[in-house]
Amino acid sequence: MTKRVVPRKNRLSSLGERKPFVFLEMNMVTLDRVYQAAFTLKEVARKTDLIAAEKLSADGNLFLKTENLQTTGSFKVRGAYFKISQLTQEEKEKGIVACSAGNHAQGVALAATRMKTRSVVCMPDSAPIMKIESTKALGAEVCLVKGTYDDAHDKAVELQKETGMTFIHPYDDPDVIAGQGTIGLEILEQLSDVEAVVVPVGGGGLIAGVAFAIKSLKPECKVYGVQAAGAASMYNSFHDHKREVLDQVSTFADGIAVKNPGELTFEMINQYVDDIVTVTEDETAAAILALMEKQKVVAEGAGAVPVAAVLFDKLPVRGKKTVCVVSGGNIDVNILSRVITRGLVMSGRNTTLMIALTDKPGQLQVVSEIVASCGANVVSVYHDRSDTNMAISDCYLRLGLETRDREQINEIIKKLHEAGFSRVKEYS
Repeated sequence: MTKRVVPRKNRLSSLGERKPFVFLEMNMVTLDRVYQAAFTLKEVARKTDLIAAEKLSADGNLFLKTENLQTTGSFKVRGAYFKISQLTQEEKEKGIVACSAGNHAQGVALAATRMKTRSVVCMPDSAPIMKIESTKALGAEVCLVKGTYDDAHDKAVELQKETGMTFIHPYDDPDVIAGQGTIGLEILEQLSDVEAVVVPVGGGGLIAGVAFAIKSLKPECKVYGVQAAGAASMYNSFHDHKREVLDQVSTFADGIAVKNPGELTFEMINQYVDDIVTVTEDETAAAILALMEKQKVVAEGAGAVPVAAVLFDKLPVRGKKTVCVVSGGNIDVNILSRVITRGLVMSGRNTTLMIALTDKPGQLQVVSEIVASCGANVVSVYHDRSDTNMAISDCYLRLGLETRDREQINEIIKKLHEAGFSRVKEYS
């Protein structure tokens, strides 16, 4: 995946100095502003539960900040509502326009409808149908745009110029960041001795706000960001010490599929975030499955990446009281079934074995007995004699298995080898 450096005047210098304009913008995100946002949101946003994830962590030090249970199913309502609440009456009368892959759209729609303001939300045509329909149900006009989130952003900017409506940026705005920062206040109130907070990263608004609030009140607490490996714009920017834009993104975690990291958020992340890591699609799928099965928590891809980073040891948080921000639960049911299947494979709960054997009576029985003796369950069988690359007297047996874990799969393969089936291949 290619990336390009965005030339900016407001870049950190080699001495760590910041240009005045960026410094002034950052000063607009103050602790007083975050507390003001918390007060404003009292009647709108839930103070979501912080729950112990005892079944995900052997040492009992992992906690989940359940923003998936937030109004609209995502944290986004916090920043959107606070931003719109700060508009003048004249601005509200002209209406607002926004761009979103789904969660910000619902936050904007809810806020605008509550304040009796017209809202138009530009969404990529690839956005989950559930998010599109939910946005409409909350009172917004939806404009579907061919392409990605960034194409929807360009369309929203175009509409703003044409109509004079106020553009509500999903992440690169001081009031939006302050609204998201209220999550940091709640975490410190709910777990005062927290040692690390892990946050998903797309454009950077959530982690900028959370990190600012946490570091302002408890500077010794670590704040880590997590991105999808296929949409690592802020990861690249953070580690290369310059803001970079991707040419394309590829991830089912649509909530963090952002090519262009925010300017203000990039500056704040540089100052307040300790590190950013990435996770794969398979790791994210495994985290979604683990959250559902072990904690009864439904998370979308973006919401599960912090848990994936912890489960797969991407961060130095073992033994530390760690909070993962599960940022949203708006996962499309059509995607969910595929994600569960991928998660089962990733965690060793599901596998397919291809076994080459001599085509004679009793072979299938021997294989079945080995699988049964190991305690696995056969869910599909396919017998293939048509492959021209094998001997005429041979065949391929493809078995779909439900298994307990990776260790059990290895045990089955080992016993098949011991029984004389030397050509066994696992398909994921």
